[in-house]
Amino acid sequence: MVQLTRIYTRGGDRGETSLGDGSRRPKDDLRVASYGTVDEANGVIGLVRLHLETESEEDRMLARIQNDLFDLGADLACPAGDDPAREARALRILPAQVDRLETEIDAMNAGLQPLKSFILPGGTPAAAHLHLARTVVRRAERELVELMRLEPVNEAALRYLNRLSDHLFVLARHLNDKGARDVLWVPGANR
Repeated sequence: MVQLTRIYTRGGDRGETSLGDGSRRPKDDLRVASYGTVDEANGVIGLVRLHLETESEEDRMLARIQNDLFDLGADLACPAGDDPAREARALRILPAQVDRLETEIDAMNAGLQPLKSFILPGGTPAAAHLHLARTVVRRAERELVELMRLEPVNEAALRYLNRLSDHLFVLARHLNDKGARDVLWVPGANR
């Protein structure tokens, strides 16, 4: 269990931060940016939960996802190494976490009308915030793809982000009265 007794360390005052393996990186390093964007997505999901009934199924799904996003941040904060013992201790996103998202997507999507247009962010406050969270997750995904070109990264992490953006989209539709309150794009409407 993590125990924090001091919040500030002054270790980052020169523009560097420590990764999970103890190595130092500049704060604008792509790995640091990737897990920072994951943290940002987690914050937006926290805003979504303010608009849900506590302990509703949707709230419980998002609580699990928030916990997963901390797992993902820990995964990204600890670069893959050559030491098998250290790698065995590293917290990594697992395929089962991706599978759970897929199962939830399929269950929610089964009750939705098929899309006839692209959807604009909006509808209920929870859905609008979910669309914002989805765009932040997509940015994290793009950063992770770029990082993967430079360094080894857990491939399940990328699959998790890809599936999560789909999950947030479907959940937004679900919370928009199963799509009835979706705001549809009307191509060329303002010409």
